[in-house]
Amino acid sequence: MRILFFGTPSFAIPSLEALIKGEDKIIGVVTQPDRPKGRGRRPSPPPIKLLAEGHNLPIYQPRVAKEKEFIDLIRNLEPDLIVVVAYGQILPKEILDIPPLGAIGVHPSLLPKYRGAAPINWAIINGERITGVTIFRLCEKLDSGDIILQRAIEILPGETAGGLSDRLAKFGADLLSEAIKDIKEGRIHLVKQDEGLASYAPCLKKEDGLIDWERSAKKIANLICGLDPWPTAYTYLNGELLKLFKAKVASLDKVAEPGTILEIESKGMKVATRDGAVLIEEIQRAGKKRLKVSEFVKGHPISPGKKLG
Repeated sequence: MRILFFGTPSFAIPSLEALIKGEDKIIGVVTQPDRPKGRGRRPSPPPIKLLAEGHNLPIYQPRVAKEKEFIDLIRNLEPDLIVVVAYGQILPKEILDIPPLGAIGVHPSLLPKYRGAAPINWAIINGERITGVTIFRLCEKLDSGDIILQRAIEILPGETAGGLSDRLAKFGADLLSEAIKDIKEGRIHLVKQDEGLASYAPCLKKEDGLIDWERSAKKIANLICGLDPWPTAYTYLNGELLKLFKAKVASLDKVAEPGTILEIESKGMKVATRDGAVLIEEIQRAGKKRLKVSEFVKGHPISPGKKLG
């Protein structure tokens, strides 16, 4: 079988690796164009491009996937199946209709729940205990195609979006291999998504990370974990922005105004909230390295009694 792969971030790497190890032919890898990155703003290749280069796979980086020239190129490649994993663009019907076996996607949620760009983040932010991966038929409407395979996975206590993403990427790669085997053997049973159960996980913005210490400890801890490592939750101390990482609900030994630093210990910094406290393990100043609280406090004026926000 001839497979054309679409993907861009590191989340897509395990899936492409699984396909490379498989018995099917990868006829090309489509990814987003190189983007300026870092202080020098030099063009940086997407993670999936680096993997494709290492395996001498043909690479295509159209600016817009719906361009006629690119659609004609795909027709000439004659793929039997298109596989899409976090590509970053919605493919037009002209592309989806090209392969005889269609186009399938790997999505890190239990569709129809959390359609959209940031399902992993929003699952943690919203306090979900279960998420999963769905392999589904692609259609023109975002993440709405028929389900081929779906499997659940538990979100671990205190798990960050970065950690969960790594687990789901590997989990999804295994499920993708299983789905492709079923497709080749004609054993798939498509299940339509229930539109009445659909929810969305929109792109995250920097302002989503501003912490309101008047919220509950659980919601604040979920926000910090759900935005770790990007775009990150943040607060202010004496007017200076501080990014916060790795948090969990902690006991409150005394009544204090929300945002008050209660204690700094080896495990982290305890901060009062509306109904309790959160323990924060890592802090980062703007433009500086991310540090454990025990290291951060050695060179910064932060102590119990000070107020964040």
